[in-house]
Amino acid sequence: MAFIATLSTGSGTATIRLAGELDAATAPEFHDAIDDAVATGAARLVIDASELTYIASAGLRALVFARQKVAEDVTISLVGVTEPVLKVIKMAGLDHGFDITAS
Repeated sequence: MAFIATLSTGSGTATIRLAGELDAATAPEFHDAIDDAVATGAARLVIDASELTYIASAGLRALVFARQKVAEDVTISLVGVTEPVLKVIKMAGLDHGFDITAS
């Protein structure tokens, strides 16, 4: 499956839907979606990872990038995180900087 990062907005929330594998080759596309989400001025960023099948270290760095790019008062929620992806996020210790809802 090809990687897809799709941004939608509404009601003060920017949602980025991720599908496929988030790795070094695809992280720049996710960075672009994060920049676009920040530009909306949304008070909440939702990252829908329900179709994300794999996350590499570059994907983890992209999550850190997201946390650094948004304002401190913006909530970032990871929703629909699959067990394999959640395991990697937890092993990296990134589960404390985000509101995470597993699938």
